[in-house]
Amino acid sequence: MLRNAIAAAVVGALVGSGMAGGVIVARAQAQAQVQTAASSVAIDNFTFAPQTLTVKAGTVVTWTNRDDIPHGIAATDSTFTRSKALDTGDSYSFKFTTPGTYKYFCYVHPHMTGTIVVEAATGANEQ
Repeated sequence: MLRNAIAAAVVGALVGSGMAGGVIVARAQAQAQVQTAASSVAIDNFTFAPQTLTVKAGTVVTWTNRDDIPHGIAATDSTFTRSKALDTGDSYSFKFTTPGTYKYFCYVHPHMTGTIVVEAATGANEQ
């Protein structure tokens, strides 16, 4: 909250100098980079949350086991590296570099499934 208040004050001060537009664009670009840098999936109550996660190419996705029993992550078609068994609090991360749809499941409990949708790092909608 404090960071947003400071940023708003700086932008407000720059409005009179004509520099605010550049600051706003730079801040939006920085936020977009942060959003594509990492994303997470929680494993809890025998589910993946979110069940479908959409990220940009280059994003590191981290699964964290919040259940009190082990789980494991595996791609249905072996397109990404399988995790070790994750005990409570353990995490597994994988960097998705290629656009596409990646379906995965818990190899300990195969009824648990999820999907990672990887979009191109840049697109027509970005400015």
